[in-house]
Amino acid sequence: MQPAPPDLVDWRLASRVGGRFAPSGPDTTPEEARQVVADLRRFAREAVPLVSEASGLSAPEADNTAVVDRQQWIDSNIAGIAQVVKPLAESLAERSSSNAAVRGAGAAASGAQLGAAMGWMSGKVLGQYEVFVPAGTQPRLLLVAPNIRAAESAMGVDPQDFRLWVCLHEEAHRVQFGATSWLADFFSAEVDTYLMAADVGTAEALRRLAELVKTLARILAGDPEASMVSAVQNEAQQEIFERLSALMALLEGHAEWVMDAVGTSAIPSLPRLRAAFERRRAHPDGADGLVRRLMGMDAKLRQYSSGRAFVSEVVDSVGVDGFNRVWRSPEMLPSIAEIADPGSWVERVHGPGQRALDS
Repeated sequence: MQPAPPDLVDWRLASRVGGRFAPSGPDTTPEEARQVVADLRRFAREAVPLVSEASGLSAPEADNTAVVDRQQWIDSNIAGIAQVVKPLAESLAERSSSNAAVRGAGAAASGAQLGAAMGWMSGKVLGQYEVFVPAGTQPRLLLVAPNIRAAESAMGVDPQDFRLWVCLHEEAHRVQFGATSWLADFFSAEVDTYLMAADVGTAEALRRLAELVKTLARILAGDPEASMVSAVQNEAQQEIFERLSALMALLEGHAEWVMDAVGTSAIPSLPRLRAAFERRRAHPDGADGLVRRLMGMDAKLRQYSSGRAFVSEVVDSVGVDGFNRVWRSPEMLPSIAEIADPGSWVERVHGPGQRALDS
């Protein structure tokens, strides 16, 4: 981990608090736990050709799958956040006139808030492809074993089918970034520009940093539409935020489309699995539903549905190869308006009235 200055964010405290807020369970025997890990590693390998065939994309294969627990997921994300927020934190540290005691209190508050958010999310995330990693470090595909085991049990679905299904989603993300040489740098630059565009004075520095760190935590977890963002972003950030929202809708929607495009030949219980998963997303229990709304997770669910609808309509219109023009350059990415109106993206990229690939 390459943390920002310690007087702005206490990263170690964030890790400890995250671990305390992470849920426990599920109850499994050592043999069952070993089987889940073995299955996920095997299905991660099996997902590679399935995703490539369905998506028409290929990325260099790499032994970069890690089956992790919740604390490991928390620490991975805190390391990524520390890496990305470092330039902003250094800038704020230089501009802040607060004394050491005040800055130390701010660091503890920021770390505690981040840890609490990460701890709660650590019980929800099934998998993730690391995007922001220190220089010289290879991104990994993370599969959160206890969450996958808990989800399949709660939904009553076939464990083997569900484990492969989750691996398909995360492998789709690996391929998106692995097959598109510019995407990771573009994503990182957008997030960096968003953070550096914060118009903060020294008096506001610590409070704004805490809010921005929490926002970034949700972006890294695939949820840039956090409900409290509007309270801290300015006009310049709003434009960047809309681009990030469109990009996340594309990435998540495409992964969802790929999961289903693989079909019942690989996942026999796919229709039942999809129905059970949609019910789980749409109807969280009590307090969990309240926290989800406060964290902005309902916006993430809209990304899944709007993004998947965008991909599906474009593929129906111009085919998989025609859709894959989206990965050619940043200019080919859909805007937030085009996510809602896929036909406008097809018209812009393929020409008026074009319904088939012309390449």
